[in-house]
Amino acid sequence: MNILLLGSGGRESALAWKMAQSPFCEKLYIAPGNPGTAEVGENVPELKPMDFASVLVFCRDKSVGLLVVGNEDPLVGGIVDYFRVAGSELPIVGPDSKGAALEGSKDFAKRFMAEHGIPTARYRSFTAATAAEGREFLSELKPPFVLKADGLAAGKGVLIIDSLEEARAALDEMLAGKFGASSATVVIEEFLDGIECSVFVLSDGHGGYRILPVAKDYKRIGEGDTGLNTGGMGAVSPVVFADDVFMSKVEERIVRPTVEGLIADGIDYRGFIFLGLISVGGEPMVIEYNVRMGDPETEVVMPRLASDLVPLLAAAAAGDLADIPAEIDQRAAVTVMAVSGGYPESYPKGLEITGELHPAGSIVFHAGTSRRAVDNALVTSGGRVLAVTSRGANPAEALSQSYNALENIHFDGMYFRRDIGADLRRLEIKD
Repeated sequence: MNILLLGSGGRESALAWKMAQSPFCEKLYIAPGNPGTAEVGENVPELKPMDFASVLVFCRDKSVGLLVVGNEDPLVGGIVDYFRVAGSELPIVGPDSKGAALEGSKDFAKRFMAEHGIPTARYRSFTAATAAEGREFLSELKPPFVLKADGLAAGKGVLIIDSLEEARAALDEMLAGKFGASSATVVIEEFLDGIECSVFVLSDGHGGYRILPVAKDYKRIGEGDTGLNTGGMGAVSPVVFADDVFMSKVEERIVRPTVEGLIADGIDYRGFIFLGLISVGGEPMVIEYNVRMGDPETEVVMPRLASDLVPLLAAAAAGDLADIPAEIDQRAAVTVMAVSGGYPESYPKGLEITGELHPAGSIVFHAGTSRRAVDNALVTSGGRVLAVTSRGANPAEALSQSYNALENIHFDGMYFRRDIGADLRRLEIKD
């Protein structure tokens, strides 16, 4: 079949890499794509994912048999709804706008969890009209204080603050428009102390689901988890504390109630459910939902998926995952992200990338790259530039391979963390 994948980052680079291996994938289009996706499919740079009308026309013109929506913006914006209203029956991997509200509205997600008994932090939501109640609620919590913009805020809408007075001031700023319309409602919740992981579920909307490999990502720019938050500096899979006992709790207490809750609420959810979890004393709780795969977690999850991805996606979009297996490669995978100097604050673009981009034993996924018009040279176009993933008998072996690959890739100011997965290795030693 012909497949269209929407997106242009490291996540889409990994999804395209995996889908292109399938004998069921006759032609793979990626819109807009990047130089990495161009190596495994055909980029469509002029096609904008938020231009739903053009996407629909493209799908009809190219006889696309499956549409895979990579990132959250088109889903929250209603691309699935648009296709259905237009009379299209094209199978789509991704929920409609009602399901996408799990990511598009943190207040909706928290209410969903409360209604369906899914463990999460205690919370309340506030608007400008109830700001005084919000300031009072903060005083009932122990620091640090967690404030979240209700809507999408490009990954910047979550604040964790130690001081009560600063938290109250931040609440006022958010309700006054710090994050635009996204923070017209602010969710305040108790801080959960534990260790996090990412669980990915593929749902068919009718109770069928598959749990994909678990991963842990690393958000801070600095080693030792210090400095500013980023989109992700690396990821590891498997996760040592997410053992069979922990995952049985996750499935029983979180995955099944989520899938069943969506059905009970009349939401036909066909696509990925990202569960941002935290283990608090060995008990899993939900920090957040996302309605697509994570980045950079996708870059370690896809290499650990032994099964063909395309039949899984097609079955989910068709509403019938019953007989499609999701087999897992037992090797470990580690991703290390190479970023531009200055990221996550200001950083240069257009820096030429040289070196070995197809190293033996590793996979280089493109996250923020482009081709220079004058000479077609590969250059940087984003803060997170390349994701280097390797597999090994254990995480340490995979990590060493990724670092070896990175030593042979170069651009001015290139930076990467050298401690990805160090916290998990310490847990292994304790065990």
